[in-house]
Amino acid sequence: MSDLKLPSKLLENAVNELSKLPGIGSRTALRLILHLLGKSKEEASRLGVSIIELVENVKFCQECHNITETDLCSICADPKRDQSLVCVVEDIRDMMAIESTLRYKGVYHILGGVISPVNGVSPNDLTINLLKTRIENNNISELIFALPTTMEGDTTAYYIYRMFGDKVERLSTLARGIAFGDQLQYTDEITLGNSIAERVPYKG
Repeated sequence: MSDLKLPSKLLENAVNELSKLPGIGSRTALRLILHLLGKSKEEASRLGVSIIELVENVKFCQECHNITETDLCSICADPKRDQSLVCVVEDIRDMMAIESTLRYKGVYHILGGVISPVNGVSPNDLTINLLKTRIENNNISELIFALPTTMEGDTTAYYIYRMFGDKVERLSTLARGIAFGDQLQYTDEITLGNSIAERVPYKG
């Protein structure tokens, strides 16, 4: 921390670790840690315990790669969900955004990213092999691409289309109510819900 001289090595270590998180600089990390130090030991300890429990006990759903505490997430295990309808998303935040619309009753497949040679992300870094297994073992009638409207998102959709286009009855994509370059998680619920309901065939 070249720009901040801290009075304690313990404080410096904590700030250094917290500032490794995305969107948190050293000054924000310091502010958060000083806030924690102003709390009781019990309150600060609860935060620490919850993080440790998360790291030690969290799992990824065997079907869709959602975060869960069991083998199947609550969505994949829900008998009311249409298991033949699979919405392919970049990450969990996109899934949460779609869920908030209350317009989608199928299940999801979370890729864990998008193909980006510039950033060193290849298809092998994503859960595309898991998607392949799902398609081979389940009666999936439609894949919905709900990926970012970016070059990387389009590249990823096209890659999946080339792999599975002849193995799934229908491939579709969100209606273009979402501007190019926008992220799903920042799209309002009405626009996103309409884009799902009015999805169009994917043409590759």
